[in-house]
This record gives sequence, structure tokens and C-alpha cells, in this order.
Amino acid sequence: MPYARIQNKLVIQACPFPMSAKSQSKSQQSSPVDGAENDHRDATQARSDDTGARAGSSGTKGSGSDTSGSATRKIADVQGRSDDRHIAINWVGIQDVRHPVTIRDRGDSEQHTVATVGMYVGLPADRKGTHMSRFLEMLNERDLDLSTNAFRNLLREMIERLDATSGKVEFSFPFFVNKAAPVTGVKSLCDYEVTLRGEIENGVVDTRVEVVVPCTSLCPCSKEISDYGAHNQRSHITVVAKTEGILWIEELIEMIESEASSEVFGVLKRADEKFVTERAYDNPKFVEDIVRDVAGRLNADERIQAYTVTCENFESIHNHSAWAQITGPA
Repeated sequence: MPYARIQNKLVIQACPFPMSAKSQSKSQQSSPVDGAENDHRDATQARSDDTGARAGSSGTKGSGSDTSGSATRKIADVQGRSDDRHIAINWVGIQDVRHPVTIRDRGDSEQHTVATVGMYVGLPADRKGTHMSRFLEMLNERDLDLSTNAFRNLLREMIERLDATSGKVEFSFPFFVNKAAPVTGVKSLCDYEVTLRGEIENGVVDTRVEVVVPCTSLCPCSKEISDYGAHNQRSHITVVAKTEGILWIEELIEMIESEASSEVFGVLKRADEKFVTERAYDNPKFVEDIVRDVAGRLNADERIQAYTVTCENFESIHNHSAWAQITGPA
């Protein structure tokens, strides 16, 4: 899932984990962990210059040295202090940061969208806090290429910059597929919620992709016991997958959609609506059937090393949802 910065935008390739591109860093980012004094050097110097100027304008005499408070003072690093409660924090950082991204899909075209970003590190028991601004600096100061290697480097460099041993990063964004209606071929966009995750613990990196796929499910029991018709509803099938090699997000979506009663579309003409309705009726599935069938597809793909598949049916004749989950491989 490589990305590169273009005019302060992150470019993410829609293949979750291809193996080609390399990460890059700006040359001026030579000392990421210099402490609070280095972080605020410019502000301190500006304050010193301003103090000296005001002293000169008030008629202060002497050889040029100022004894009235213009000397540079060290700014306290409160977050870097020790903590006597001795309780470690699993994750601390920033979340719900919106950042522009450009996504490259399977057809090598670009989608301009906005990602919601979360960046976190583990905090040792003896440390009071972390330096939150450094997370944002990594987003805004770096040229990134989010291939497998670059994503791993991002995690490693984040924990180095924050002086931590564990960390995780999440990018969530809407991903669009231009789908053709099954009969008329009319095209329309469908959006899918995609999340790219990476986590590092004691030097070991784990990366995952999550996609939420809307679809249609039709109840087998309702079809069996009714003289005509059957209740059906929209469902969300969520897959979190650990992959090896190249697996495009579109491929994962297609695997999931193929195991629902029917996929959904943005625009359907009457002939398309008839087709989709009858296809769902001919392919009834309980929530249990859907997760099992999706798990079977994922088990058969050698690129998928591990997964969790979840299905939620927003029941049309109940005031609750039906829900099921499988973690694999089985």
C-alpha cells in the first residue's frame, strides 16, 4: 500500500501490502529526538531578542551584556519527567486527525479523499507523558511511501522519535469503486470504509487491512415458511486480514461480495432491480452462512495469512441486528 506525499498530501496505493516502494525522509529531519530545549529553540531565541531590544530602547547602558533577565533559560520538559505512580499506559497518542490523501487503485488511477489518522505509542510506567506534537510532525514534515517496508519504517521511526518500545498507526478512509449495474451496465460509485493498520512491539511489526462491505442478505427461513416473498436486509461484512504479497483492496471486496445473497449498487434501473431482487431470493443466507462462506474464500487464498470476518445483518423485521464472527484460518 505505497503512498508518497504530493503537495502536502499522502498518496496511498490501494493494494494493501505490495513489496516495491521505499520510504523517504526529508534531509532536514536529522535530529528527531532532541528534547524540549531543542524543540523550542526558535521560540527561546525570539524571546531573548525581544527582551534585549526592549532593554536597549529603555536606555540600558553597558558593554552589550544584559543582566536584567535576557539570558536564555531552559524550558521545562514536563512530559519527560518521571512518574511515581509506576503504572504503564498501553496506548497514548493522537486520533481523529483528518489528513488529505491520494489513493491509487488497481487501475492505477487516483482518488483524492481524506483519511482519519490515529498514531499511538506505549508509555513506560516511569514516564509522565509523551510528546504529542511529534506525531503530527511525522505527518506534516515527511515524504512517505507506504509500501510494506515504508509502513514498517514509519512504525520504527515513530517509536524512536517518541522513545517508546511499542506503537501503532491507523489510516481510515472511504475507498470508491465504480460499479456497473448487472443488466443495463449503468455505472455508479460505491464507497467502502477501509482501514490500514500497523503495530510494532519489541521490534516485531504486524500490518493488517480492514474493509467494510455493504451487501444484501435474504433469510432462508422466511423464504421456506412463507407462501410468497421473504424478508431481506442490508448487511455489513467486515474483514480484517493479514496478507503476504500483493492483494488489492478491490480483490478483497470482490471476494466478500461474492458470498452475500447479493451485492449492492449505487444506481439500478428497473431491469437491474429485478435481477438483484431475484438473485438474492435464489441465494438466501443466514448471518452464519455468510461468515462461513467468506471464511472459506479467505482460507483458499494463499496470500491471506490470518483474518477475522464479521457480519451484521440489520434485520428488517426485528428491532435488533443478527451478528456472527469467525477468526481464521480454521
